[in-house]
Amino acid sequence: MSEESGSATGPSPHDGLPAERRRWAVAAIFTAVAVASLDTAIANIALPAIAADLRVSPADVIWVVNVYQIALVATLLPLGALGEIVGHERIYLGGLLLFTVASLASACAWSLESLLVARTLQGLGASGLMSVNTALVRFVYPTHLLGRAFGYNALTVATAMTLGPTVAAGILSLGPWPWLFAINIPIGLIAIAIGLKTLPRPPRAVHPFDFLGALMAAGALGLIIIGISGAAHHADIGLVGVALVVGVALGWLLIRRHADHPAPMLPVDLFRLPIFALSAATAVCSFVVQGLAFVALPFYFQETLHRTAVETGLFMTPWPLVVAIMAPIAGRLSDRYPAGILGGVGLALLCLGMGLLATLPAAPATADIVWRMALCGCGFGFFQAPNLKALMSSAPAGRSGSASSIVATARLTGQTIGAALAASCFSFVGRDGAVVALALAAGVAAIGSLMSFLRMIAIPRPG
Repeated sequence: MSEESGSATGPSPHDGLPAERRRWAVAAIFTAVAVASLDTAIANIALPAIAADLRVSPADVIWVVNVYQIALVATLLPLGALGEIVGHERIYLGGLLLFTVASLASACAWSLESLLVARTLQGLGASGLMSVNTALVRFVYPTHLLGRAFGYNALTVATAMTLGPTVAAGILSLGPWPWLFAINIPIGLIAIAIGLKTLPRPPRAVHPFDFLGALMAAGALGLIIIGISGAAHHADIGLVGVALVVGVALGWLLIRRHADHPAPMLPVDLFRLPIFALSAATAVCSFVVQGLAFVALPFYFQETLHRTAVETGLFMTPWPLVVAIMAPIAGRLSDRYPAGILGGVGLALLCLGMGLLATLPAAPATADIVWRMALCGCGFGFFQAPNLKALMSSAPAGRSGSASSIVATARLTGQTIGAALAASCFSFVGRDGAVVALALAAGVAAIGSLMSFLRMIAIPRPG
């Protein structure tokens, strides 16, 4: 018996869109998600060129990435909640329009300050896309194909992340850095045109939107992310502490404010569902592992194993490449088998892969590195689609927006925590910090695997 069949949501009120309309709706949804994912990947590549062109320091130009991430994370929960009231499709199309216009503003930026404003708006637009992305997918596909649908979603993100550096390098070889943002404009406009005609119109909630609660949610998440990121970058400990304390306090006040709310913005009602809570927790674990690995591995390959930067880039490729292969396979399997088992196996493979990387000999052969990275990608890809299906299907259909925003929040929070933990490993251990970070990642994956298997116990039984 699968988690979905035992959820408390009752029968599904929808059975997806007709096949022809579904194909066009998916094209609009996945195109926008791919562009937003690509933008995250290519912005880092452009930083040196932006710093040189705008005559700013590396420390200042990093804010081009930071303001985007902060705006994105801070507004996920409010926009997910707003989508339940005004319509997921409106939030999605509005976010895509804002992302496209902000891409034009980024391409036309004449100073660091103007670029930071544009990137903040771009992050807000990306939040509109990501906060309701999986909610829309839930209403596009029929229930019996949801696992496959979420597998395609994971495939899209993994492919975009894989191609991001290559696409960025190709564009920069042909033109200046503004082209990296300008390329979003025609793609965004095409996706908007398709989405206006094909996206589903899910049922809407009748309760009013809490604007003060939205500000509190944005402040809580934004300050917590700023605090975690600041700790990773050795910011003043006092400022880090203030950001974290104020962020947690705002979250607590928001929970109190929404104690009797039918759809709390910080969805504590969903976390009372064992399957949802365990699925969200395992998602955070998986992205903590990814954050640890993607920060530690370049240092590990270059400083510990003494490989070149070019070799390091090639060694990093098998992970997302195998994720792209495994995601649709795991999605199809999740339509037949419980996500607790599939996710547990996936994270166990990820744990094994991280452990094998941490224990590589001093001079490993290239093949020894590649197959270990491929094993990590296999485990990570095998976990994502089944877990996403379990998380979304365990939430009532009317709470799809909040559930969808938790998906994105879990990903970004996990990656931020992982990066902060990796930085801490380097601070406390020194040259061996990369090895310690990989070993820590293996431990986190093991905990996530255990939590995934616990979902089999948490499944409600009939009678």
